[in-house]
Amino acid sequence: MGMTDQEAALREHMAQVMRAMDARGLNRGTSGNVSARCGEDMLVTPTGVPASRLTAEHMVLVRPDGSSPEGALKPSSEWRMHKGILERRPDVGAVVHCHSRHATILACAGLQIPPMHYMVAVSGGSSVPVAPYATFGSEELAATVVEALDGRYAALMANHGQIVAAPNLDFALAITEEIEEQAAVYWGTLAIGGPSLLAEDEMNRILQRFRSYGQR
Repeated sequence: MGMTDQEAALREHMAQVMRAMDARGLNRGTSGNVSARCGEDMLVTPTGVPASRLTAEHMVLVRPDGSSPEGALKPSSEWRMHKGILERRPDVGAVVHCHSRHATILACAGLQIPPMHYMVAVSGGSSVPVAPYATFGSEELAATVVEALDGRYAALMANHGQIVAAPNLDFALAITEEIEEQAAVYWGTLAIGGPSLLAEDEMNRILQRFRSYGQR
């Protein structure tokens, strides 16, 4: 069966997102990966291909049973994590994972991003939690990340990086960029005595506003 126009567009969009992450300094080399829901299947970036060389044809289709079509490239080592999130979160259509510098610094220190700025709420919660460490590519990591996200859009991954799960690729990329910015701001406040935190009731008000913010 041939590829649909929707799948072809999704493949190209994924390649664009990977290149954008490189251009914006969110990723380097072959680290980081992106996935998108494609009907009952998942499209995920391949392992070991730099973003600068990625094309739509490189994206790997992964079926519900974990198999891929004959002749496909090997999927990202984190494909189980992407698949686990998409299976457990019907509200999610795309997943972005990267090793952006400040998010990774906090993740390596085991520090969540606290409610220090209203933009932390783009994560879907009043803070950005840290998923416990597990070996990359493992089923255990997939489970800990899904649990840490728990209805949110974003989490840090201990000693690893950041993960964003959102309704679509553009939204996921925008959140990824903002999480890195908030991580950098928090990192900066730690150098001058730590942040002044917003109250829980204020963060709840902000989260309510974010649900209706912007164009619909």
